[in-house]
Amino acid sequence: MNRFARRALHTCKIPGDLATVTFRDAAGENPAAAGVSEGTVETIWRSVQGLYRTGVHPGIQISVRHRGKQILHRAIGHATGNGPHDSPNAVRVPMTTETPICYFSASKAVTALLMHMLAEQGLVNLMDPVSYYCPEFASSGKRTITVHQILSHRGGIPAIPRETPIDVLWDSDEIWRLLCSARPVEVDGAKVAYHAITGGFVLQRVLESVTGDTIENYLDRHLRRPLAMKWFTYGVAPEYLNDLASNYATGPTPRFPVSWVVNRALGGDIRTVERVTNDPRFQEAVIPAGNLCGTAEEMGRFFQMMLNGGLWNGQRICSELTIRRAIQQFGSLQIDRTMMVPMRFSAGMMLGGNPVGLWGQQSRFAFGHVGLINKLCWADAARDISVSLLNTGFPIVGHHLPALAKFVYTVCDRFPLIPEHRRPMIAA
Repeated sequence: MNRFARRALHTCKIPGDLATVTFRDAAGENPAAAGVSEGTVETIWRSVQGLYRTGVHPGIQISVRHRGKQILHRAIGHATGNGPHDSPNAVRVPMTTETPICYFSASKAVTALLMHMLAEQGLVNLMDPVSYYCPEFASSGKRTITVHQILSHRGGIPAIPRETPIDVLWDSDEIWRLLCSARPVEVDGAKVAYHAITGGFVLQRVLESVTGDTIENYLDRHLRRPLAMKWFTYGVAPEYLNDLASNYATGPTPRFPVSWVVNRALGGDIRTVERVTNDPRFQEAVIPAGNLCGTAEEMGRFFQMMLNGGLWNGQRICSELTIRRAIQQFGSLQIDRTMMVPMRFSAGMMLGGNPVGLWGQQSRFAFGHVGLINKLCWADAARDISVSLLNTGFPIVGHHLPALAKFVYTVCDRFPLIPEHRRPMIAA
């Protein structure tokens, strides 16, 4: 792609030899243990390379597990320094499999499981109103909105009020005051409207109210340490800011009506989102719906634990019933009134479908979450796979979409449906 096309499409510079920007964790790949051929691994990797060649993602990480074994663990590109508007003299930091990346909305899957674990511990009933645990939330007509409605994007408060200063995102008391005073668009839970940021703050308040502890400590105690994660925290500590991959607004600038949907869902245009997500105040904050940070392997590990029915390395993280409740479909396929696309949700997860769904063809038993449209993190119990594709660009529409769709199709195609008697129990 010549420099004029790159400038028009806001893409990064791609080297002729991809091997020069490829990092492979050879010790972390064991396809033979999962009965997977090298040909299958390389076919999936070529689809990742195809996505990278579109230039919309300066850096990409990929982790794929099958039958509990990691078969693909690689990175390509740069963590920082090769964005569309970076100086030619900028220092280019290679992307590796150990580079922490913000998961953005894929964070919601993790926060949701924390809530289901609270229910398992008897600390909350997800069908209770939020106001039962946080009485101040009842104002302005929100008395009957339940925790479950918030989890399933039916809580009626899909966005923070218009004209809210962006600094509010890292002021937990002010964001809570605004959410408590907000008037819901509906309270009966009949309509799906994606809660991009708001729901996470509500869930955080409920969790902290019933545990008497912070959500960071609860995550650390019940997921991060038991799963032996290095990162996997809401934001990162100040001393690790330089390790965190940068975020880039890439691809053609969205125009109406796409720009309207972006503003409606994210509360700002895509350039504002780029600026905010690279702001140290965002990167250090606790934003449960949108700034968990970690690697592709760590998110893949999380979904593998869910595929295992709540087990990791012989340790019980949560009950199998808790996993089943977290992935159980709630409501039918509906047009999401925020994103304006058909969606199937559980209480916390985006679900696949037949004959085709978000997670590919014949993906009825798949569950996961998208992060800022391009990060794809999911598990498919009928194929016994967990997949985490992380990247550092967030194009909304553009020439990359066929390559992104091809990646999902390739993964599903290379792992055909497993006979029912051999599937993980949660697919039963």
